[in-house]
Amino acid sequence: MARRKRTLEVVRSEGEDRPGRRNRINFFELAYQKIEDLLVSCELRPGQFLTMLELQHLTGFGRTPIHHAINRLSADTLIIIRPRHGLQVAPIDLARERMLLGLRRDMERFVIRLAADRANLSHRNQALHIERVLRERRATLTLDEFNSLDRRIDALILEAGGEPFLAHTMRPLHTLYRRIGFIHHHHMPGQTDLSGTIDCHLDILHAIANRRVDAAVKASDALIDFMDSMFAGMEAGIDPRLLDCSIEPLFGA
Repeated sequence: MARRKRTLEVVRSEGEDRPGRRNRINFFELAYQKIEDLLVSCELRPGQFLTMLELQHLTGFGRTPIHHAINRLSADTLIIIRPRHGLQVAPIDLARERMLLGLRRDMERFVIRLAADRANLSHRNQALHIERVLRERRATLTLDEFNSLDRRIDALILEAGGEPFLAHTMRPLHTLYRRIGFIHHHHMPGQTDLSGTIDCHLDILHAIANRRVDAAVKASDALIDFMDSMFAGMEAGIDPRLLDCSIEPLFGA
């Protein structure tokens, strides 16, 4: 009888621990998302040095979720851990990120082909809903609003593809180029218009919603081509300090 009682206590204890464990996992993911947002919007500037404590204050999360998020972001090459010197937001290397765009092109083709082929009714419904929102808000959509929708689109495509391994590889690539898009549209003269990138995403969503595999892959290539065109202008026209804030300003400016 005593043994049965101890067994029931163990089972009850394990069951009671599960909600707490789920909450910890949620906090880890939320902390990662918050820091990711700060990186994309360059509120955490490329090249910036900071501490774990500063990140806790910026995000409102405790030490453990921030530590977990930083380890992931370090593996994603977005944050550099400097022993005895704290953390550094990885500077943007345009040549490297343009080279990696070739990798994203090949991987995106694979992911989008899977998504268009495997999308179920729920995925297709979500794609149609986001497509409708993009069309209705096309003229008034802010860059922050678009980036929020872009993250939803990326997550939907990965979910529709049904291969969890791909999310770990694609997510940091998506973050890198979402940040490039932010800098391009926010800091390059005459590039505030979002219609080009919106059109590319509309074509992808429409193809997935209608399970048109070839059209989805073609639309994916068009998006990568559009992103590649950003680099040509940025290489010559962007202030280097936007890519690495640790660079000394000219003439003490």
